[in-house]
Amino acid sequence: MKAVLFEKFRQAPKVATVADPTPARHGVVIKVEATGVCRSDWHGWMGHDSDIDLPHVPGHELAGVIEAVGKDVTNWHVGDRVTVPFISGCGSCSECHAGHQQVCHNQEQPGFTHWGSFAEYVGIHQADLNLVALPESMDFATAASLGCRFATAFRAVVDQGKAGAGQWVAVHGCGGVGLSAVMIANAVGANVIAIDIDDQKLALARSLGAVATVNGTTSANVADAVIDMTRGGAHVSMDALGHPVTCFNSIQNLRPRGKHIQVGLMLGDHTAPQVPMAKVIGKELEILGSHGMQAHRYGAMLDMIQSGKLAPERLIGDQISLDEAPAALVNMDKFQSIGATVITRF
Repeated sequence: MKAVLFEKFRQAPKVATVADPTPARHGVVIKVEATGVCRSDWHGWMGHDSDIDLPHVPGHELAGVIEAVGKDVTNWHVGDRVTVPFISGCGSCSECHAGHQQVCHNQEQPGFTHWGSFAEYVGIHQADLNLVALPESMDFATAASLGCRFATAFRAVVDQGKAGAGQWVAVHGCGGVGLSAVMIANAVGANVIAIDIDDQKLALARSLGAVATVNGTTSANVADAVIDMTRGGAHVSMDALGHPVTCFNSIQNLRPRGKHIQVGLMLGDHTAPQVPMAKVIGKELEILGSHGMQAHRYGAMLDMIQSGKLAPERLIGDQISLDEAPAALVNMDKFQSIGATVITRF
């Protein structure tokens, strides 16, 4: 099969011909119809993820059609249209038994723990636990965006943040996760403030439901601006980028007993951000991480999509070919298009 391969960290990837995957007894092989290009893939290429062994094929946001099925799989068949959370649970540990596959002790992640979806085919383990059936009406490019960005934002806003009607939600960073969070928080009735340094992304955030925006390059103090707009601070605030500045601002702009949700990865030089701990203690703030979403929670999200309350297709940006993927990957930290970049031509 064709796949994007890199043999050294920070060295230009290339499109190469590699061996086709075969299904594990409990797994499947999926013919990839679409896969997103995500900032997490860039972190992996940079060498920020210890799970990656070289040479490596990145890619973890995917949708496609089952090509082959392992002998112990009971719920899936060749030809089924599916997507998958970017974290695959093992099904055996205490967290999986409790329904928390997103923090599985033995989790596997395509594109990190094994070869991923920047390829014509990808193997997924524990298929009966981890696969999600796609509605026939959903195109593959939209479905690919669910596995990381949109599902991550849904869990962060709904399950971790428990954002509700009338609350103020601040979203710091309007990339794929942040814009998804804006849409989702608006759909559950929250008042959303979007923060970014790009006016085009802020305009898109407004079109997705943000009631106000803050440009971090022109605002003298982002946290103070949010506190003023919300008359006391956000009830829920999210760092959707993963940077010391956005992390600090997200905590600092909370009202008493507010919740900070850390979604953006803090890797490389950003692993130890400054935290205003005096405010955390004095205002009884909550600091929560949010890392993906379990397959069994997709039903609620898909119901909201099919009812028209959520429209993830509005977040799709450029659709590119596999041959264009290496350049898109290495340039992610320099430039991100408006909306999610998705590989749809293989």
